[in-house]
Amino acid sequence: MKTRLTEAFAVRHPIACAPMGFVTGGRLAAAVSSAGGLGIVGGGYAGALGGYAGTPGGEPDLGKELAHVDGQKFGIGFITWALARVPHVLDEVLSRSPYCVFLSFGDPRLFSERILRSGAKLICQVQSLRHVDQAIEAGAAAIVAQGAEAGGHGALRSTLPFVPEVADYLAKKAPTTLLLAAGGIADGRGLAAALMLGADGVVVGTRFLASEEALTPPAAWDRVARATGDETVRTKAIDALRGYSWPEEFSFRVLKNKLTEQWAHREGDATAAFGSLAAAYAQARARQDLDMAVVGAGECVGLIRDRPSAVSILEAMVAEAQSLLGRGATLNFTR
Repeated sequence: MKTRLTEAFAVRHPIACAPMGFVTGGRLAAAVSSAGGLGIVGGGYAGALGGYAGTPGGEPDLGKELAHVDGQKFGIGFITWALARVPHVLDEVLSRSPYCVFLSFGDPRLFSERILRSGAKLICQVQSLRHVDQAIEAGAAAIVAQGAEAGGHGALRSTLPFVPEVADYLAKKAPTTLLLAAGGIADGRGLAAALMLGADGVVVGTRFLASEEALTPPAAWDRVARATGDETVRTKAIDALRGYSWPEEFSFRVLKNKLTEQWAHREGDATAAFGSLAAAYAQARARQDLDMAVVGAGECVGLIRDRPSAVSILEAMVAEAQSLLGRGATLNFTR
C-alpha cells in the first residue's frame, strides 16, 4: 500500500501511532515502527505543569520511554502550548535524533526553526484552516487533519468533511505537503475511507490505546473494552477542575464516568473552580479510580473489543483496507 507518506517517510504502511500522553510510551512507538508504521512517543505536557511529571499519577519519565526507541526510527509528540513553558525539553529530545516531531494545540512556528535545523521532519496536527496556514508557514512536512471524533483533546470540525477540505486547500497552497487524517479511525474501513478522502495516511490513537504495548493500565483497558461510542463526551470541564490551562478552543473527549456526569455540562462552574480537584484527581489516577480519573478515548471505541499487539493491529488494518479498496464500486452490492 504505497502512498506519498510511505515514500516520503520511508515506512511500509501509511499509519502513524498518535503520540498520546500517558499511553504511547517507547515500547508502543518501537512496536509500531518495527511493524512498518511510524511510531511517535507521547511527550505530553513535557512536565510543563510542574508537580505532575515524576509524581504519583503523573506523566511517565520521558527519558526512560525514549530509551525503548534507541536505534529505531521514531517520532516525538508534544502539546505545543505546554512545550512553550519548558522549551529546553525540545533541545534535549532533538539531541536524540528523532525522525520527526509532532506538534499539536498551539502555534508550531514557535519551534519549527529549531526542529527543521536539527534535520527532523515537522508534523503539525490541525483542527481548523487557520491552523493549516500556521503549519504551512512553519514548514511542516505533513499536516494531520484531526476531527472532533478523536479521543483526547481536539476541537469542533468533523473528520469526514474536514479531511477533504484540507486536501483541497493544500492542493492549492502547499501541494507538496502531506496530509494525514485523524479522528475516529480504528480499522481498515477508516484507513480506506481516509485515503479516498484525499489523505496520504492516518494517525491512529484509540485503537493503539488498546494494544499490548500501550501504557494503558488494566482498569482503563477494561473500560475501553466495554464502552460504546455513545459513552464518550467532549468537555472543557475536566481540564479546568484538574488545573490544566488549555486554550479556549480545545476540549477533551473522554469516556463518561461519575466525574463527567457531575461536571461535563457545567463548564462555566468548572472554570470558576479551576484546579480545585487537582490533588484529588492526581491521587485518583495513581490508584486507577476511574470514577474520577477519566480515560481519553474517541468515538471509535465501540469498534474495539480486544487488546492485540501493535503489529497485529497494523497488519489487520492494512489487509482490510486493501480488500475494501480493491472491491471498489462493487462494495455496496456485495455485502
